[in-house]
Amino acid sequence: MTAKSQIPLAERMRPLVLEDFIGQQHLVGKGKVLEQMIHHRKAYSILFWGPPGVGKTTLAQIIAHAMDIPFFTLSAIDSGVKEVRNVIEMARKAGHALLFIDEIHRFNKAQQDSLLGAVEKGIITLIGATTENPSFEVIGALLSRCQVYVLQPLSEDELKQMVLQAIEKDTWLQSTGVVVQDWDALLQLSGGDGRRLLNLLELVVSSMPEDQKQITNEIVQDVVQRKMALYDKTGEQHYDIISAFIKSLRGSDPNAAVYWLARMIEGGEDPKFIARRMVILASEDIGNANPNALLLATTTFQAVELIGYPECRIILSQCATYLASSAKSNASYMAINKAQSLVSQTGDLPVPLAIRNAPTNLMKKMDYGKGYQYAHDHPGNFVQQEFLPEKISGTKLYDPGNNASESRLRDYLRQCWKDKYGY
Repeated sequence: MTAKSQIPLAERMRPLVLEDFIGQQHLVGKGKVLEQMIHHRKAYSILFWGPPGVGKTTLAQIIAHAMDIPFFTLSAIDSGVKEVRNVIEMARKAGHALLFIDEIHRFNKAQQDSLLGAVEKGIITLIGATTENPSFEVIGALLSRCQVYVLQPLSEDELKQMVLQAIEKDTWLQSTGVVVQDWDALLQLSGGDGRRLLNLLELVVSSMPEDQKQITNEIVQDVVQRKMALYDKTGEQHYDIISAFIKSLRGSDPNAAVYWLARMIEGGEDPKFIARRMVILASEDIGNANPNALLLATTTFQAVELIGYPECRIILSQCATYLASSAKSNASYMAINKAQSLVSQTGDLPVPLAIRNAPTNLMKKMDYGKGYQYAHDHPGNFVQQEFLPEKISGTKLYDPGNNASESRLRDYLRQCWKDKYGY
């Protein structure tokens, strides 16, 4: 048997030309945008947005290889403004270069700002890879200078094609004579991640006895249980554990919540991802039962951005235990769902004349704003008047939850509206 290379299988199998690339046919197929860009040898700045292991880094390398221009690569995990400026200076001396930044969403605003001038002047052509929505994670000025291409998860057929191609072309795998008898475990554990799939294949084959030639579900599962990490922030565990964390917060169990939080922290999960999910939960599951929850969650997100690991683990823990221990209400979440459903059913109902804007004399002559009563001119800063379109008058969309805070809101609304909304 040929000795196994120290270079991981996924790296050994990384294609150098577009013709060998598997997947993303909406971008690389005949006549599609990337195929045309390479054909005409005219590079422009790009952000590749998609899940892990679907070809973002490979496409950047294929583009650089095809363009035959200086190519630099940085990882946002361990690079900062200094490293960016060094690359820009080398690109300036070369006349032009292509810069690939992996996980560009991890760059803060100052780091992203340091790229702007070089991109604008054409000193560098930027290709960034991100697993997060660039609309939220990339500054607007940089985003506007890049084309955003969305990469899709690999299909089962594409994943199988990658495995069969590796068995056929990789020297070491050829020497083993292995064949895949069962696909289910390999595909399920890869989570649509091609890099993870090939590294799993290599791990499984390396662990099999030399006389074993068939890869079965049982063998794959046994190897995974013995040798793979319990948490993979880019795979199925990522989604399972964040789900367990959110459900523990919703279920008012701070002990379980902080346990799942620790699992994510130990696994290297992006702290901003955790904080962002807590901001959503603070409104969706707590809402007006405790309005301070949203304030704390938002402040937590801001603090995490400023501080980072390891210290931000304490801030995440404070927020998680607070949210889990808070009273719960999904009344605001249900209210907007009902309201959107009502809008889709009833269409664009006219705004009542009394509450229309009347900035011109013509509009005033058309009775815009006529009859509107200014709430602060009345006792208790309230006066009954119609704010909904006539067709849906009296429709209750917000129903306060059964908790101390929203009970006070319910009492106030009942006092204001009497029987109109049934509070």
